Amino acid sequence: MRTGLSHSSLTSPLSALLAALAITAAAPAQAADTHPVTGEALAEDQTFTYRLLDQFPTLDPQLNEDTSGFHVIRDLFEGLLSQDAAGNLVPGVATHYEASDGNTTYTFTLREDARWSNGDPVTAHDFVYAWRRAVDPATASPYGWYLELTEMVNAKAILAGEAAPAELGVKALDDHTLEVRLNTPLPYFPAMTTYATLFPAHRATIEAHGSDWTAPGNMVSNGAYTLGEVALNEYHTRVKNPLYWDAGNVVIEKVTGLVINDVNQALTRYRAGELDHLEPLPPGQYPALKEELPDQATSVPRLCSYYYAINHTDIADPALGDVRVRRALSMAIDRDVIADQVLKGGQWPAYNFTHRKTAGFEMPDIAYGNLSQAERDAQARQLMEEAGIEGLRLRLIYNTSESHKQIATVITQMWKQKLGVETELANFEWKTYLTIRASQEFDLARSGWCGDYNEASTFLDLLTTTHGANDGKYSNARVDELMRASKTADNPNEMYGEVERILAEDMAIIPIYHYANTFLLSADIKGWPYENVENNWYSKNLYRSAQ
Repeated sequence: MRTGLSHSSLTSPLSALLAALAITAAAPAQAADTHPVTGEALAEDQTFTYRLLDQFPTLDPQLNEDTSGFHVIRDLFEGLLSQDAAGNLVPGVATHYEASDGNTTYTFTLREDARWSNGDPVTAHDFVYAWRRAVDPATASPYGWYLELTEMVNAKAILAGEAAPAELGVKALDDHTLEVRLNTPLPYFPAMTTYATLFPAHRATIEAHGSDWTAPGNMVSNGAYTLGEVALNEYHTRVKNPLYWDAGNVVIEKVTGLVINDVNQALTRYRAGELDHLEPLPPGQYPALKEELPDQATSVPRLCSYYYAINHTDIADPALGDVRVRRALSMAIDRDVIADQVLKGGQWPAYNFTHRKTAGFEMPDIAYGNLSQAERDAQARQLMEEAGIEGLRLRLIYNTSESHKQIATVITQMWKQKLGVETELANFEWKTYLTIRASQEFDLARSGWCGDYNEASTFLDLLTTTHGANDGKYSNARVDELMRASKTADNPNEMYGEVERILAEDMAIIPIYHYANTFLLSADIKGWPYENVENNWYSKNLYRSAQ
């Protein structure tokens, strides 16, 4: 998942899903002024307001590709499965699932009390429609490739225009039973259903309103909240959905997202009580804020990696086609300075792509990561001399953010001082930036990738030749081969390690740091999923306690 910011176990067994459902169903009724599960006294005001860096480009689950949109869509829609505070799978529209045929067939049983916000029942047919829509080339979904990654039967052929969407390996056996067929066993497939692309869609609404179906007053959704107001580049609201199957346990009545590009302005508004949640914090300010507001400032690992994409096409400066130049640029970056002196929020310097906190991932040995910075600098200078490159001037693009600007400024100064490389910096608002990056109109591009599910392939698949989000157009046949083979390997970590070493040898991208999530959260807001490394928070699990 693309991020505009500076995203356990992968599959819950059937028994865990049923147990989670039983706990919810057995929750005793409480008085209106107490929490329905904990019995804790609740504040009279049950609203939650948070900051967005950018306006989300879309609220269409099948068209979404960014983090800010996904935070909203998770409230408005519900998939087959959801996540708990630790990132484990729990029931969503599906009460449980079963795997058969060597984990190539998954059968989900849907709850009978799930309703769309207009009162229609949510059925297996709604998932079939949504998934076919996502994979249909006519939809032009920027996340259509996600269906191929699921290994769903015929997804690849449909995306290539070689088969009809109706041939996708998903079928409604009846209104409340969904069957999914995969080409190969994929143990983490259930976890993939928690991402927006695989959420259901209300066909009648889309056919009635076309591209305007996500507008306030038109949208029909099945989540804990419905869409209220939307003022572009200013704010939007989400209001509690009385028809949601678990509405009795939803405490927050209204959620407001405020678009505030300037993080320092956002901090001022947080201090003024206008925000309950601010993420991320201004670069370098976490230590001071933690000392000042110890019960509100937090840093936790987040399953995202910050990197610079390198344009491997003919559009880019020809010098980038020389691996020695790419390696020199990467080696000249002092990542300790970025993490410890610029950000100061618990981020880890990165020499590989996959986040170090990815479930089950064994961090490979990356040769240049074992050197001192002085040794890397020396090698960088030598590589540039060997390449015979002088007077190099590159164009680095980034989406508008004070953090991205500070990091870019520091890095480009390192390149100039150590390698004599000049850099033109160009920033764009989020939606424009995505368009420019997707069309390869850059030499280098500020990039961030958050895991769509908690497994290393969510990162490494990104750098396969045909991946839809491989904006740098990097291509290596061995990487493609290894990632294909990893889908059925007993120990894919060996393959993941080899892929990471190839990426470092080719310098396919320039890894910079692995995220930590630094944020402020009002002390009276409870239920935040601090242990969910994907940062998948659901407003339905939050509440404001009485103080």
